Amino acid sequence: MKDTNVFNDQDENADGVESAEELYERFSLVVDKGQEPMRLDKFLVARIENASRNKVQQSIENGRVTVNGKTVQANHKIKPGEEIIVYSDREMHGEEIIPEQMPLNIVFEDDDILIINKPVGLVVHPASGNPRGTLINGVAWYLQQQNSSISADNLPRFGLVHRIDKNTSGLMVLAKTDKAVTSLAKEFFDHTIHRQYVAMVWGDVIEDEGTIRAHIGRHQRFRKIFDAYPDGEVGKDAVTHYKVLERLGYVTIVQCELETGRTHQIRVHMKSIGHPLFNDELYGGDRIVKGTVFTKYKQFVDNCFAICPRHALHAKTIGFIHPRTRKEVVFNSEMPEDMTKLFEKWRGYAKTKNIS
Repeated sequence: MKDTNVFNDQDENADGVESAEELYERFSLVVDKGQEPMRLDKFLVARIENASRNKVQQSIENGRVTVNGKTVQANHKIKPGEEIIVYSDREMHGEEIIPEQMPLNIVFEDDDILIINKPVGLVVHPASGNPRGTLINGVAWYLQQQNSSISADNLPRFGLVHRIDKNTSGLMVLAKTDKAVTSLAKEFFDHTIHRQYVAMVWGDVIEDEGTIRAHIGRHQRFRKIFDAYPDGEVGKDAVTHYKVLERLGYVTIVQCELETGRTHQIRVHMKSIGHPLFNDELYGGDRIVKGTVFTKYKQFVDNCFAICPRHALHAKTIGFIHPRTRKEVVFNSEMPEDMTKLFEKWRGYAKTKNIS
């Protein structure tokens, strides 16, 4: 059994966490052969450190506890050999949420979920010293307009089950109910969420498709960035599947599908195989990595940097099992203008120089 304080009443700061597989940590146990029948809630209170009866019952009610892969009632009588999995109910952030009106590009909405196309430059959640101007502030205001009974004091921690970087554009899913949070969190944790990104990377990616498997953890010297550790002794496991969409000589347009969701995963993984994202200042993509020494080429690249003044990465597709209908849903977004113009400029260059 993984020993984790999943029912601790203290809020935890999960700053830096990218997705629910890190946020919603879990532990599992198999009921001992000699265990006598007992109510599930009583059993968990006895087995989990600092677990209160009320907290356990809330988690069971909201589907954060499964027995043999299925949700059950608190009065379920456990039996020897049953596997019990408990998901944490830790919140994504501990900062006060200040509702703030802002434009939101809502792709889809129902009673359970919001699909939002996040623009470049928008931070997802409040952090210390940055309480305003984030996506969550805007969503909080939006939900208040739907339900006037929601106040700053009782505003729910509505479903921030994953994040994308400030300068990454694209689709995010947010849950509007506790049960939707739990359902989506489990999908992220179990790697069943379907997430496809489109990126431009430096260099000619030789293989048409491939898989990068390397743990991701804090850089040993520069703690604000992350690094890939192929031996798996440092960091957390991470898997990225990539596929070449278009070769443009000194750069390649690729599709990346996340199997896991670690912080900066695509950026770190692509750098680890020698192909940093175009204009990624944290991971070496904001300089000429491949190309010629001619001044005209340098000017061309500088113009490309100006067209797309951020790392060229867009969260294009997200798919999952809907929390209520239990049917698969898939959402797609158009490429943002800056990346579209960037691609066109490189296509023109490759065609002129006959290097594609």
